[in-house]
Amino acid sequence: MANMRNIILTALLSAIALVSGYVEELDDKFTEFRQNELWLVEFYAPWCAYCHTFEPVWTEVGAELKSLGSPVNVGKIDTTAHTSIATEFNIRGYPTIKLFKGDLSFDYKGPRTKDGIIEFTNRVSGPVVRPLSSVQLFQHVMSRHDVIFVYIGGESLLKKEYYKAATEFIVHTYFFTASEEILPKAVTLQDVPAVAVFKDGTYYIYNEFIDGDLSSWINRERFLSYFQIDSYSLYQMGELSKLVALAVVDEKNPSEESIRYKTLMERVSTEYRDHYKSDFQFGYVDGNEYVNGLIMGELAMPSIIVLNMSIDGYYIPESSTETIEDLLQFLNSVLDGSTTLLGGNGFWQCAKRIFYKGKNTVMSMVETAPVFSCFVLGLPVGVVVLVIYATCTAVPADDEKPEEEATASPALDTHGKKAIESQPESTEKTSEAKKED
Repeated sequence: MANMRNIILTALLSAIALVSGYVEELDDKFTEFRQNELWLVEFYAPWCAYCHTFEPVWTEVGAELKSLGSPVNVGKIDTTAHTSIATEFNIRGYPTIKLFKGDLSFDYKGPRTKDGIIEFTNRVSGPVVRPLSSVQLFQHVMSRHDVIFVYIGGESLLKKEYYKAATEFIVHTYFFTASEEILPKAVTLQDVPAVAVFKDGTYYIYNEFIDGDLSSWINRERFLSYFQIDSYSLYQMGELSKLVALAVVDEKNPSEESIRYKTLMERVSTEYRDHYKSDFQFGYVDGNEYVNGLIMGELAMPSIIVLNMSIDGYYIPESSTETIEDLLQFLNSVLDGSTTLLGGNGFWQCAKRIFYKGKNTVMSMVETAPVFSCFVLGLPVGVVVLVIYATCTAVPADDEKPEEEATASPALDTHGKKAIESQPESTEKTSEAKKED
Protein backbone atom coordinates (compact mmCIF):
# COMPACT_ATOMS: atom_id res chain seq x y z
CA MET A 1 0.00 0.00 0.00
CA ALA A 2 2.82 2.40 0.88
CA ASN A 3 4.55 1.67 -2.42
CA MET A 4 1.33 2.36 -4.29
CA ARG A 5 0.94 5.70 -2.48
CA ASN A 6 4.52 6.64 -3.40
CA ILE A 7 3.94 5.81 -7.06
CA ILE A 8 0.70 7.85 -7.11
CA LEU A 9 2.44 10.78 -5.37
CA THR A 10 5.32 10.61 -7.86
CA ALA A 11 2.89 10.62 -10.77
CA LEU A 12 1.04 13.65 -9.32
CA LEU A 13 4.27 15.58 -8.78
CA SER A 14 5.39 14.78 -12.31
CA ALA A 15 2.05 15.95 -13.72
CA ILE A 16 2.22 19.18 -11.69
CA ALA A 17 5.78 19.83 -12.87
CA LEU A 18 4.81 19.31 -16.50
CA VAL A 19 1.66 21.42 -16.31
CA SER A 20 3.40 24.26 -14.46
CA GLY A 21 6.24 24.27 -16.98
CA TYR A 22 8.98 23.46 -14.46
CA VAL A 23 9.90 20.26 -16.28
CA GLU A 24 9.28 19.62 -19.96
CA GLU A 25 8.67 16.14 -21.39
CA LEU A 26 11.01 15.83 -24.37
CA ASP A 27 11.07 13.53 -27.41
CA ASP A 28 13.28 12.72 -30.40
CA LYS A 29 13.04 16.30 -31.68
CA PHE A 30 15.19 17.42 -28.75
CA THR A 31 18.35 16.89 -30.81
CA GLU A 32 17.14 19.46 -33.36
CA PHE A 33 16.87 22.45 -31.02
CA ARG A 34 19.17 21.64 -28.06
CA GLN A 35 22.21 23.46 -29.51
CA ASN A 36 20.47 26.84 -29.36
CA GLU A 37 19.52 26.65 -25.67
CA LEU A 38 20.82 25.48 -22.31
CA TRP A 39 19.16 22.24 -21.21
CA LEU A 40 19.37 20.18 -18.04
CA VAL A 41 17.89 16.79 -18.89
CA GLU A 42 17.04 13.65 -16.94
CA PHE A 43 17.11 10.41 -18.93
CA TYR A 44 14.82 7.89 -17.24
CA ALA A 45 12.98 4.60 -17.69
CA PRO A 46 9.45 3.94 -16.34
CA TRP A 47 10.52 0.61 -14.81
CA CYS A 48 13.40 2.22 -12.84
CA ALA A 49 12.57 2.34 -9.12
CA TYR A 50 15.30 4.93 -8.48
CA CYS A 51 13.73 7.20 -11.11
CA HIS A 52 10.42 7.17 -9.23
CA THR A 53 12.20 7.99 -5.98
CA PHE A 54 14.13 10.80 -7.68
CA GLU A 55 11.07 12.39 -9.35
CA PRO A 56 10.19 14.80 -6.47
CA VAL A 57 13.80 16.05 -6.39
CA TRP A 58 13.76 16.69 -10.14
CA THR A 59 10.53 18.64 -9.79
CA GLU A 60 12.11 20.81 -7.07
CA VAL A 61 15.15 21.43 -9.30
CA GLY A 62 12.92 22.63 -12.14
CA ALA A 63 10.87 24.85 -9.82
CA GLU A 64 13.90 26.49 -8.17
CA LEU A 65 15.76 27.17 -11.43
CA LYS A 66 12.56 28.71 -12.78
CA SER A 67 12.14 30.91 -9.70
CA LEU A 68 15.78 32.05 -9.91
CA GLY A 69 15.29 33.16 -13.50
CA SER A 70 17.91 30.71 -14.74
CA PRO A 71 18.37 30.48 -18.53
CA VAL A 72 18.62 26.70 -18.16
CA ASN A 73 15.58 24.71 -19.31
CA VAL A 74 14.76 21.53 -17.40
CA GLY A 75 13.42 18.45 -19.16
CA LYS A 76 13.13 14.68 -19.03
CA ILE A 77 13.19 11.95 -21.68
CA ASP A 78 11.72 8.45 -21.52
CA THR A 79 14.50 6.42 -23.16
CA THR A 80 12.27 3.35 -23.56
CA ALA A 81 9.96 5.36 -25.82
CA HIS A 82 12.80 7.23 -27.57
CA THR A 83 15.51 4.61 -27.95
CA SER A 84 17.45 6.61 -30.55
CA ILE A 85 18.08 9.30 -27.91
CA ALA A 86 19.48 6.73 -25.50
CA THR A 87 21.81 5.42 -28.20
CA GLU A 88 22.95 8.87 -29.35
CA PHE A 89 23.88 10.04 -25.85
CA ASN A 90 25.20 6.65 -24.67
CA ILE A 91 22.79 6.28 -21.76
CA ARG A 92 23.81 3.25 -19.67
CA GLY A 93 22.13 3.83 -16.31
CA TYR A 94 19.11 5.54 -14.77
CA PRO A 95 18.52 8.23 -13.90
CA THR A 96 21.26 9.90 -15.97
CA ILE A 97 21.55 13.70 -15.78
CA LYS A 98 23.23 15.77 -18.48
CA LEU A 99 23.60 19.49 -19.08
CA PHE A 100 23.71 20.51 -22.74
CA LYS A 101 25.58 23.66 -23.66
CA GLY A 102 25.95 24.20 -27.40
CA ASP A 103 27.75 21.24 -28.91
CA LEU A 104 28.97 20.07 -25.50
CA SER A 105 27.27 17.85 -22.93
CA PHE A 106 28.32 17.49 -19.29
CA ASP A 107 27.45 14.52 -17.08
CA TYR A 108 26.37 15.13 -13.49
CA LYS A 109 28.09 12.59 -11.23
CA GLY A 110 27.30 14.01 -7.80
CA PRO A 111 24.69 13.13 -5.18
CA ARG A 112 21.07 13.15 -6.36
CA THR A 113 20.08 16.15 -4.24
CA LYS A 114 18.45 19.43 -5.23
CA ASP A 115 21.31 21.58 -3.91
CA GLY A 116 23.98 19.44 -5.57
CA ILE A 117 22.26 19.50 -8.97
CA ILE A 118 21.56 23.25 -8.87
CA GLU A 119 25.14 24.02 -7.85
CA PHE A 120 26.36 21.87 -10.76
CA THR A 121 23.95 23.63 -13.15
CA ASN A 122 25.03 27.13 -12.12
CA ARG A 123 28.71 26.19 -12.36
CA VAL A 124 28.60 24.46 -15.76
CA SER A 125 26.07 26.74 -17.47
CA GLY A 126 28.24 29.82 -16.84
CA PRO A 127 31.72 30.64 -18.15
CA VAL A 128 34.21 27.79 -17.89
CA VAL A 129 36.77 30.18 -16.35
CA ARG A 130 35.58 33.17 -14.33
CA PRO A 131 37.63 36.32 -13.69
CA LEU A 132 38.30 37.53 -10.13
CA SER A 133 38.55 41.30 -10.36
CA SER A 134 38.97 42.36 -6.71
CA VAL A 135 40.25 41.24 -3.34
CA GLN A 136 36.70 41.24 -1.97
CA LEU A 137 35.45 39.00 -4.76
CA PHE A 138 38.37 36.62 -4.21
CA GLN A 139 37.57 36.38 -0.50
CA HIS A 140 33.86 35.86 -1.25
CA VAL A 141 34.65 32.97 -3.62
CA MET A 142 37.01 31.40 -1.08
CA SER A 143 34.32 31.52 1.60
CA ARG A 144 31.79 29.74 -0.64
CA HIS A 145 33.89 26.93 -2.12
CA ASP A 146 36.13 24.31 -0.54
CA VAL A 147 38.38 23.93 -3.59
CA ILE A 148 39.15 26.42 -6.37
CA PHE A 149 41.79 26.62 -9.09
CA VAL A 150 43.24 29.98 -10.10
CA TYR A 151 45.40 30.96 -13.06
CA ILE A 152 47.64 33.96 -12.40
CA GLY A 153 49.25 35.87 -15.23
CA GLY A 154 48.78 36.92 -18.83
CA GLU A 155 48.62 35.09 -22.14
CA SER A 156 50.78 31.97 -22.28
CA LEU A 157 50.90 28.33 -23.32
CA LEU A 158 50.09 27.42 -19.71
CA LYS A 159 46.89 29.49 -19.93
CA LYS A 160 45.76 27.53 -23.00
CA GLU A 161 46.39 24.26 -21.15
CA TYR A 162 44.50 25.64 -18.16
CA TYR A 163 41.41 26.51 -20.22
CA LYS A 164 41.47 23.09 -21.83
CA ALA A 165 41.65 21.35 -18.45
CA ALA A 166 38.92 23.64 -17.07
CA THR A 167 36.54 22.52 -19.85
CA GLU A 168 37.15 18.91 -18.82
CA PHE A 169 36.84 19.35 -15.05
CA ILE A 170 34.23 22.11 -14.77
CA VAL A 171 31.75 19.36 -13.85
CA HIS A 172 33.68 18.88 -10.59
CA THR A 173 35.00 22.26 -9.43
CA TYR A 174 35.45 25.98 -10.19
CA PHE A 175 38.16 27.67 -12.26
CA PHE A 176 39.18 31.34 -12.07
CA THR A 177 41.75 33.81 -13.35
CA ALA A 178 43.28 36.58 -11.26
CA SER A 179 46.11 39.07 -11.19
CA GLU A 180 48.85 38.99 -8.55
CA GLU A 181 47.46 42.13 -6.90
CA ILE A 182 44.23 40.53 -5.67
CA LEU A 183 45.79 37.41 -4.17
CA PRO A 184 46.03 37.09 -0.38
CA LYS A 185 49.26 38.51 1.02
CA ALA A 186 50.25 35.06 2.29
CA VAL A 187 50.51 33.77 -1.30
CA THR A 188 54.05 33.82 -2.64
CA LEU A 189 54.72 33.11 -6.30
CA GLN A 190 58.18 32.28 -7.58
CA ASP A 191 57.12 32.53 -11.19
CA VAL A 192 54.31 34.01 -13.28
CA PRO A 193 52.28 32.68 -15.03
CA ALA A 194 51.25 30.09 -12.45
CA VAL A 195 48.34 27.84 -11.48
CA ALA A 196 47.36 27.44 -7.83
CA VAL A 197 44.79 25.36 -6.00
CA PHE A 198 43.30 26.84 -2.82
CA LYS A 199 42.02 24.26 -0.33
CA ASP A 200 42.47 22.97 3.22
CA GLY A 201 43.02 26.55 4.42
CA THR A 202 46.18 26.90 2.36
CA TYR A 203 47.35 26.77 -1.28
CA TYR A 204 49.57 24.66 -3.52
CA ILE A 205 51.36 25.79 -6.70
CA TYR A 206 51.52 23.59 -9.80
CA ASN A 207 55.05 22.53 -10.74
CA GLU A 208 55.33 20.98 -14.18
CA PHE A 209 58.59 19.15 -13.42
CA ILE A 210 57.32 17.56 -10.19
CA ASP A 211 53.57 17.22 -10.84
CA GLY A 212 53.53 16.14 -14.49
CA ASP A 213 50.93 17.43 -16.93
CA LEU A 214 48.45 20.05 -15.71
CA SER A 215 45.29 18.03 -16.38
CA SER A 216 46.47 15.08 -14.26
CA TRP A 217 47.52 17.41 -11.44
CA ILE A 218 44.10 19.09 -11.41
CA ASN A 219 42.40 15.70 -11.35
CA ARG A 220 44.46 14.67 -8.30
CA GLU A 221 44.07 17.96 -6.44
CA ARG A 222 40.34 18.59 -6.98
CA PHE A 223 39.49 16.89 -3.68
CA LEU A 224 40.19 18.10 -0.16
CA SER A 225 43.06 16.27 1.50
CA TYR A 226 40.61 14.78 4.03
CA PHE A 227 36.81 14.90 3.89
CA GLN A 228 33.63 12.86 4.24
CA ILE A 229 33.47 10.71 1.14
CA ASP A 230 30.13 9.59 -0.28
CA SER A 231 29.49 6.85 -2.83
CA TYR A 232 29.58 9.33 -5.74
CA SER A 233 32.98 10.74 -4.77
CA LEU A 234 34.30 7.24 -4.16
CA TYR A 235 33.16 6.15 -7.63
CA GLN A 236 34.97 9.13 -9.20
CA MET A 237 38.17 8.14 -7.46
CA GLY A 238 38.38 5.15 -9.75
CA GLU A 239 39.66 7.66 -12.32
CA LEU A 240 42.58 8.64 -10.06
CA SER A 241 45.89 6.88 -9.71
CA LYS A 242 45.58 7.18 -5.93
CA LEU A 243 44.57 4.61 -3.32
CA VAL A 244 41.74 5.65 -0.98
CA ALA A 245 42.43 5.33 2.75
CA LEU A 246 39.16 5.35 4.70
CA ALA A 247 37.86 5.27 8.21
CA VAL A 248 34.50 3.47 7.95
CA VAL A 249 32.33 4.68 10.83
CA ASP A 250 28.73 4.92 11.96
CA GLU A 251 28.07 8.62 12.53
CA LYS A 252 24.71 7.91 14.18
CA ASN A 253 26.39 5.79 16.85
CA PRO A 254 29.88 7.28 17.33
CA SER A 255 32.29 5.38 19.51
CA GLU A 256 35.69 6.13 21.00
CA GLU A 257 37.29 3.85 18.41
CA SER A 258 35.55 5.52 15.45
CA ILE A 259 36.60 8.98 16.66
CA ARG A 260 40.19 7.73 17.01
CA TYR A 261 40.19 6.30 13.45
CA LYS A 262 38.90 9.57 11.98
CA THR A 263 41.45 11.60 13.95
CA LEU A 264 44.32 9.39 12.84
CA MET A 265 43.28 9.65 9.18
CA GLU A 266 43.03 13.42 9.36
CA ARG A 267 46.41 13.77 11.06
CA VAL A 268 48.15 11.64 8.43
CA SER A 269 46.48 13.60 5.61
CA THR A 270 47.85 16.91 6.92
CA GLU A 271 51.10 16.03 8.73
CA TYR A 272 52.32 13.64 6.03
CA ARG A 273 50.79 15.28 2.97
CA ASP A 274 54.08 15.72 1.10
CA HIS A 275 54.97 12.07 1.69
CA TYR A 276 51.63 10.52 0.65
CA LYS A 277 49.98 13.10 -1.63
CA SER A 278 50.76 11.14 -4.80
CA ASP A 279 49.66 7.78 -3.40
CA PHE A 280 46.67 8.25 -1.08
CA GLN A 281 43.40 10.13 -0.82
CA PHE A 282 42.25 10.28 2.81
CA GLY A 283 38.73 10.48 4.20
CA TYR A 284 35.94 8.76 6.08
CA VAL A 285 32.58 7.28 5.12
CA ASP A 286 29.41 7.19 7.16
CA GLY A 287 28.14 3.63 7.01
CA ASN A 288 29.50 0.53 5.29
CA GLU A 289 26.86 -0.05 2.60
CA TYR A 290 28.94 1.02 -0.42
CA VAL A 291 32.12 -0.62 0.89
CA ASN A 292 30.17 -3.86 1.49
CA GLY A 293 29.15 -3.81 -2.15
CA LEU A 294 32.76 -3.43 -3.20
CA ILE A 295 34.18 -6.19 -1.00
CA MET A 296 31.02 -8.33 -1.41
CA GLY A 297 30.84 -8.93 2.31
CA GLU A 298 30.13 -7.27 5.65
CA LEU A 299 32.77 -4.85 6.95
CA ALA A 300 32.55 -4.24 10.69
CA MET A 301 32.25 -0.66 11.92
CA PRO A 302 34.40 1.13 12.80
CA SER A 303 37.17 -0.11 10.51
CA ILE A 304 40.12 1.12 8.50
CA ILE A 305 40.40 0.04 4.89
CA VAL A 306 42.40 1.04 1.82
CA LEU A 307 40.63 0.79 -1.55
CA ASN A 308 42.14 0.48 -5.00
CA MET A 309 39.15 1.72 -7.00
CA SER A 310 40.80 1.18 -10.38
CA ILE A 311 40.83 -2.63 -9.94
CA ASP A 312 38.14 -3.04 -7.22
CA GLY A 313 40.75 -4.27 -4.76
CA TYR A 314 41.19 -3.52 -1.06
CA TYR A 315 43.51 -3.89 1.92
CA ILE A 316 42.58 -4.45 5.57
CA PRO A 317 45.02 -4.09 8.52
CA GLU A 318 46.10 -7.44 9.93
CA SER A 319 46.34 -5.99 13.45
CA SER A 320 44.56 -3.29 15.43
CA THR A 321 45.32 0.37 14.69
CA GLU A 322 45.84 2.16 17.99
CA THR A 323 48.36 4.90 17.18
CA ILE A 324 49.47 7.00 14.25
CA GLU A 325 52.56 4.78 14.02
CA ASP A 326 50.29 1.75 13.49
CA LEU A 327 48.45 3.54 10.69
CA LEU A 328 51.71 4.66 9.04
CA GLN A 329 53.04 1.10 9.19
CA PHE A 330 49.87 -0.19 7.52
CA LEU A 331 49.98 2.43 4.76
CA ASN A 332 53.66 1.72 4.09
CA SER A 333 52.98 -2.02 3.94
CA VAL A 334 50.33 -1.34 1.29
CA LEU A 335 52.80 0.63 -0.79
CA ASP A 336 55.64 -1.92 -0.50
CA GLY A 337 53.33 -4.87 -1.22
CA SER A 338 53.78 -6.69 2.10
CA THR A 339 50.02 -6.48 2.82
CA THR A 340 47.84 -8.85 0.82
CA LEU A 341 45.62 -7.35 -1.86
CA LEU A 342 42.08 -8.70 -1.57
CA GLY A 343 39.34 -8.62 -4.20
CA GLY A 344 40.44 -7.37 -7.62
CA ASN A 345 39.04 -7.61 -11.12
CA GLY A 346 40.03 -11.16 -12.05
CA PHE A 347 37.60 -13.43 -13.91
CA TRP A 348 36.12 -15.14 -10.86
CA GLN A 349 35.91 -11.89 -8.90
CA CYS A 350 34.07 -10.23 -11.80
CA ALA A 351 31.66 -13.17 -12.07
CA LYS A 352 31.09 -13.09 -8.32
CA ARG A 353 30.54 -9.32 -8.42
CA ILE A 354 27.98 -9.61 -11.25
CA PHE A 355 26.05 -12.21 -9.26
CA TYR A 356 26.26 -10.10 -6.08
CA LYS A 357 25.04 -6.93 -7.81
CA GLY A 358 22.30 -8.83 -9.63
CA LYS A 359 21.05 -10.32 -6.37
CA ASN A 360 21.01 -6.93 -4.66
CA THR A 361 19.22 -5.31 -7.63
CA VAL A 362 16.51 -7.97 -7.61
CA MET A 363 16.06 -7.62 -3.84
CA SER A 364 15.82 -3.83 -4.17
CA MET A 365 13.24 -4.14 -6.97
CA VAL A 366 11.11 -6.57 -4.96
CA GLU A 367 11.17 -4.31 -1.90
CA THR A 368 10.33 -1.17 -3.90
CA ALA A 369 7.74 -2.52 -6.37
CA PRO A 370 6.81 -6.14 -5.54
CA VAL A 371 3.95 -6.49 -8.05
CA PHE A 372 5.89 -5.05 -10.96
CA SER A 373 8.99 -7.07 -10.00
CA CYS A 374 7.01 -10.32 -9.93
CA PHE A 375 5.73 -9.55 -13.42
CA VAL A 376 9.18 -8.68 -14.79
CA LEU A 377 10.87 -11.70 -13.18
CA GLY A 378 7.98 -14.07 -13.89
CA LEU A 379 7.58 -13.21 -17.57
CA PRO A 380 10.83 -14.83 -18.82
CA VAL A 381 10.21 -17.86 -16.59
CA GLY A 382 6.72 -18.22 -18.06
CA VAL A 383 8.08 -17.99 -21.60
CA VAL A 384 10.69 -20.69 -20.90
CA VAL A 385 8.03 -22.98 -19.37
CA LEU A 386 5.80 -22.54 -22.42
CA VAL A 387 8.66 -23.32 -24.79
CA ILE A 388 9.57 -26.48 -22.84
CA TYR A 389 5.92 -27.57 -22.70
CA ALA A 390 5.46 -27.00 -26.42
CA THR A 391 8.64 -28.94 -27.18
CA CYS A 392 7.66 -31.92 -25.01
CA THR A 393 4.08 -32.19 -26.26
CA ALA A 394 4.79 -31.66 -29.95
CA VAL A 395 3.84 -34.61 -32.28
CA PRO A 396 6.73 -35.77 -34.51
CA ALA A 397 6.17 -35.16 -38.19
CA ASP A 398 6.53 -38.90 -39.04
CA ASP A 399 3.56 -39.81 -36.84
CA GLU A 400 1.25 -37.65 -38.86
CA LYS A 401 1.57 -39.67 -42.13
CA PRO A 402 -1.60 -41.37 -43.42
CA GLU A 403 -2.06 -45.01 -42.35
CA GLU A 404 -2.03 -46.38 -45.85
CA GLU A 405 1.45 -44.95 -46.41
CA ALA A 406 2.90 -46.48 -43.23
CA THR A 407 4.88 -49.69 -43.50
CA ALA A 408 3.80 -52.08 -40.73
CA SER A 409 6.40 -54.25 -39.14
CA PRO A 410 5.69 -57.96 -38.91
CA ALA A 411 3.60 -58.82 -35.84
CA LEU A 412 4.74 -61.46 -33.35
CA ASP A 413 2.49 -64.10 -31.82
CA THR A 414 2.51 -65.08 -28.17
CA HIS A 415 5.49 -67.41 -28.74
CA GLY A 416 7.56 -64.66 -30.25
CA LYS A 417 7.22 -66.05 -33.81
CA LYS A 418 6.20 -64.00 -36.73
CA ALA A 419 2.55 -64.25 -37.42
CA ILE A 420 1.54 -65.40 -40.88
CA GLU A 421 0.98 -62.38 -42.94
CA SER A 422 -2.45 -62.12 -44.42
CA GLN A 423 -2.44 -62.32 -48.18
CA PRO A 424 -4.70 -60.42 -50.42
CA GLU A 425 -8.04 -62.09 -51.07
CA SER A 426 -7.37 -62.32 -54.75
CA THR A 427 -4.26 -64.40 -54.12
CA GLU A 428 -6.11 -66.90 -51.89
CA LYS A 429 -8.73 -67.44 -54.55
CA THR A 430 -6.10 -68.10 -57.16
CA SER A 431 -4.53 -70.84 -54.99
CA GLU A 432 -7.84 -72.60 -54.43
CA ALA A 433 -8.57 -72.44 -58.09
CA LYS A 434 -5.26 -74.06 -58.80
CA LYS A 435 -6.05 -76.99 -56.41
CA GLU A 436 -9.39 -77.56 -58.11
CA ASP A 437 -7.66 -77.73 -61.42
